[in-house]
Amino acid sequence: MFNALAPVFALILLGYALKRLEFPARAFWPEAERVTYFLFLPALFLNNLAGADFSQLSAAPLALSLILGIVAACLLLLALRPLLGLPGPSFSSLFQGGVRMNTYVGLAGAAALMGQRGLTLSAVALIAMIPLLNFFCVPVVAHFGSKGSPGVRGTLRELARNPLILACLGGFALNLTGVPLPLALRDVLSLLGRVSLPLGLMAVGAALTFNDARSHLRGVTLSAVAKLAVLPALAAGACALLGVTGEERTIAVLFAALPTSSSAFILARQLGGDTALMAAIVTTHTLLSFVTLPLVLSLLG
Repeated sequence: MFNALAPVFALILLGYALKRLEFPARAFWPEAERVTYFLFLPALFLNNLAGADFSQLSAAPLALSLILGIVAACLLLLALRPLLGLPGPSFSSLFQGGVRMNTYVGLAGAAALMGQRGLTLSAVALIAMIPLLNFFCVPVVAHFGSKGSPGVRGTLRELARNPLILACLGGFALNLTGVPLPLALRDVLSLLGRVSLPLGLMAVGAALTFNDARSHLRGVTLSAVAKLAVLPALAAGACALLGVTGEERTIAVLFAALPTSSSAFILARQLGGDTALMAAIVTTHTLLSFVTLPLVLSLLG
């Protein structure tokens, strides 16, 4: 399992090293992540889903197992909040750290383990997870943070403009209707999609910072237990309950066990969460996942 995921972690470390060397420049990496998120990844999903064969996939049970796992984790964190003794903004960052996932690591891991089939299953996982995570995280960070909420309308507007959701829905629609993509367009989308995973992983490494982990040890530790151990266990339990096995179960556990995404930092900054704690969580989770991800997949996947 570790051998399959080793290239994923190697690219993350390469991105961190390149940023430290300021090559090509520090300003390059935020823009690289932006173009990957808005262009390369949507191209990958649209092209893959348009021609995917869903006849042998248990898509609905996979999606439901992730939904059940995430809902259980969110409710557990909210129930434990009075016992944690953390200020509101710190709890909001811990909450995000306990449930959000890094899309790039998940997609690269799925591709390394299962190839194109893994990417197709990943799209099912993302369609289930992205709206649900925003449904929970935006109100929680707005309530416990120090700034106002964007409201239901603002949240729905952001979901409606999410490029990954739009690409997945577009790919599913083409697949269901049987409308083929022109060959030239498929070739263009294929070339764009090939860039997404290596560049996205290097951007993950470039975003790592090591300034605040020690001063936020409690919040970082609690979030790591929640995200890297409890949520995967809940997802595996949901899979057992629903009879999800094989590659679908592996994808469910993989996406539940992913480190927290750097997008959590952006939401914390917008709505008044603890940004220093959030940055420490993102970095620590990413490094710990080098060990925890292969281990959890071996035990639960």
